Amino acid sequence: MNQNLGLIGKKLGNTQIFTDDGEVRRVTVVETGPCLVVGKRTPEKHGYSAIQLAFGKKKTKSVTKPEAGPFAKLGVDVPQLVKEIRVPADVAAKFEVGSTISLADVFTEGQHVDVTATSKGRGYTGVMKRHNFKGYKRTHGQHEYQRHGGSIGTNMTPGRVLPGKKMAGQHGNSKVTVQNLKVTKVLPDQGLVLVEGSVPGPRGGIVTVRHAAKKAPKA
Repeated sequence: MNQNLGLIGKKLGNTQIFTDDGEVRRVTVVETGPCLVVGKRTPEKHGYSAIQLAFGKKKTKSVTKPEAGPFAKLGVDVPQLVKEIRVPADVAAKFEVGSTISLADVFTEGQHVDVTATSKGRGYTGVMKRHNFKGYKRTHGQHEYQRHGGSIGTNMTPGRVLPGKKMAGQHGNSKVTVQNLKVTKVLPDQGLVLVEGSVPGPRGGIVTVRHAAKKAPKA
C-alpha cells in the first residue's frame, strides 16, 4: 500500500512541452490542490494513521444539511470530494485539521509519482478489445468468427469452463493506478503539475497524485 503523501486533483487534458535542450515531452496536465485537511486518523484512536483531504467545492443546491454540518464547524464550504490518504504518523502530525496543503508543499520537478483514478468506461466489449486477442483468419471462406474468442473449454474433462477464462464482458470503469510517472514541471501559481505520460480517466476526472511507492526520491 502506498503510504506516501499526495494530493487530490483534476485531470485537465494532454499537451506537449519542450525542454531547455529542445526535446519534446508529452505530458498530462493535472490541477492539484490546494487541499484542506478536514480530519485525521490516529493509531491510538483508530488503529492507523491517515489524513482526510477535501478538494473542490460542491454546488450549493446539491448540499444536504447532514453534509453541511461538519464543514460548517470548520467554517468552509462543502467540498466536491473528501478522500482519506494513509500516511505515517510523523507525516500526519505535521498537519492540523483546518490547515491547507498546497502544490508546492508536496511536489517538485523531477520526482516520480503514482496517479490513481477511475478509468474510462467502455461498456460491454469483446475479447479483441478487452484482452487484445488476435482474432481469426479472414481468408479461405471463413466467416462469422473473425472476432470470436474460440474454444472456452473441453467436453468431458473437466466438462466445464475454468474460472478466470478471458471472455467478453464489462471493460473499464475501474480503479487504475499508473506508477512511476515523472513530474516534468510544477506551476504552483496556477496549481498545475505536468506529469510525463498518460493518466487514467477522462478529462475533468478526479485523480489522486502521490509520491511514488516503488521509486525512492533522489537525495
